Amino acid sequence: MSDTKKISRRKFFKIAAATGAVGTVAAAGIYKATEFSSNAKGKIVIIGGGCAGLSMAALLHRWLKEPDITVIDPSDRQYYQPGFTLVASGVYEPDDVWKDQKDCMPSGVTWVKDVVKELDPSSKAIKTEKNGKISYDFLVLAPGLQIDWDRTEGISQSTLGQGNAHTIYDFEGAQKTWKAIQEFAQKGGRGVFTDTYTKHKCGGAPKKICLLTEHHARKQNTRDKVTLDYFTADKELYDVPYFTPRLLEIYNERNVSITLHTRVKGIDTAAKRVHMERIETIGDEKIVTPVIEDYDFLHFTPPMSAPTFVREAGLSWTEGGLAADGWVMVDKETLIHKTYPNIVCLGDCAGIPTSKTSAAVRKQVPVAAMNLVLTMEGKTPDQKYNGYAACPIITDYGHVLLCEFDYDKNPQISFPFTMLDMSKEQAAAWQLKVEVLKPLYYQGMLNGYGF
Repeated sequence: MSDTKKISRRKFFKIAAATGAVGTVAAAGIYKATEFSSNAKGKIVIIGGGCAGLSMAALLHRWLKEPDITVIDPSDRQYYQPGFTLVASGVYEPDDVWKDQKDCMPSGVTWVKDVVKELDPSSKAIKTEKNGKISYDFLVLAPGLQIDWDRTEGISQSTLGQGNAHTIYDFEGAQKTWKAIQEFAQKGGRGVFTDTYTKHKCGGAPKKICLLTEHHARKQNTRDKVTLDYFTADKELYDVPYFTPRLLEIYNERNVSITLHTRVKGIDTAAKRVHMERIETIGDEKIVTPVIEDYDFLHFTPPMSAPTFVREAGLSWTEGGLAADGWVMVDKETLIHKTYPNIVCLGDCAGIPTSKTSAAVRKQVPVAAMNLVLTMEGKTPDQKYNGYAACPIITDYGHVLLCEFDYDKNPQISFPFTMLDMSKEQAAAWQLKVEVLKPLYYQGMLNGYGF
């Protein structure tokens, strides 16, 4: 769309008002998180320059009278990753979802453009690739996650698109996906869509691209030429009871099959064949059944985990469901590390039982920032995050099932959507997703506002 990147401030506010986003998501600068100032001092290092890291840097810089904040991040670009689905469906152009990182870095903070190689929380030291050792008094851990391409046999980041196997969890991959969807809708055949067995960012993305592919085929009057099948490693399609029934209805209405308990192991791109395994537990016995599916178009979700340096630093959970992939061991309410009280962790790498989305980060930032300041002041960090996350599941070009929920999977409907039946897809939620959230991200969150 032509105006998404250069949306005017006036139009932004107009759309935000129309969708209720002024009151709901605090349209860029209209509402500021609780304002105060603190005399707390200390060297704060933030690892990660994505949504969580830069939002924290901006908010802390505003709150502290004498801020000493360093951000370590190697990126040249700041990607609006929730927009990758919209690139992959032709709604956004590729240039709509990124800005130069230098233009997003908050003023007054030191940017170390480097890669973290090692972290020693005991000595409060970070080793970087080019700048050597960097010490800190307080650490904000927000490096995001890493995509483990090597955990899917036959696939690498550099080979995305070969054998018509695609993923939108990559900027280039999203662009290739859109081209492939258009060709698939014209030629017809079988489309296979999968999620993965690890926790992953934007858990709704595989569902979104599946439903958008289906609707695109209908728009092209070629729906009768394509067959669509969805495979999930989970025991159910979606785990938030308020929203699940309608999502299941949509899949049924659109004749998209759902296969549970099935995860991808490898992809034979030459043969266009995906190798999976179905894992079911009967009594105390785990039964693993090999599954091989042929496809003409494949969208897969790669496994993901916490960055390697995080796991090697001994900051991860060592038991329980969050231990397998190195997610950071933090208190789910305060976001303070369980062992090191001078470390706060938020965003995708945090080992907390909620979805890994930018909407979740938006609610985590003021809690993490306030608790860090309280810790710096020698006080008890008492602010609590309730697990709020939002997953706008795009159901077609024009409607979104806006799933908002907390740790207990209870719906957390934002005003004014309380006046609508949000257990159903809504056009207003589509407008929010396409028109409002991206400028809110760049103009609001990254500048420390809109929480």
